Amino acid sequence: MIGKTIDQLSVGQAAEFAKTISESDIYLYAGITGDFNPAHINEAYAQKTFFKTRIAHGMLTAGFISAILANQLPGPGTIYMKQELSFLAPVRIGDTITARAEIIEVIAEKNRVRIKTTCSNQEGKTVLDGEALVSPPKPPKA
Repeated sequence: MIGKTIDQLSVGQAAEFAKTISESDIYLYAGITGDFNPAHINEAYAQKTFFKTRIAHGMLTAGFISAILANQLPGPGTIYMKQELSFLAPVRIGDTITARAEIIEVIAEKNRVRIKTTCSNQEGKTVLDGEALVSPPKPPKA
């Protein structure tokens, strides 16, 4: 299976992925990455912080963008080249995060696509904002 090639992409195309953050998601991410910041895994510590409870890793949330790029837009075969991120609000256990990727520029001569990337919570608040640069898959050779 191959994702959309450069000639199948256009400005305005978009895709979304949504997931509710569980406590297990946070512990699994910490175990995989080695990021055991107590703000993520220690409730007693987190209660004394500005957020008053544990929050998800920012890069866990950003990973949902990767899921869109790899699976939907452009899809399988896409090479992730660059990502700029701004973390705007905390993500808590139980939040449902919707990641969105929308094409803002197609650079056909270089086989590159610029994509606006955002994540919002169940209240519609943007928790992450950014921009990605990807190389979509090339068409199969005949």
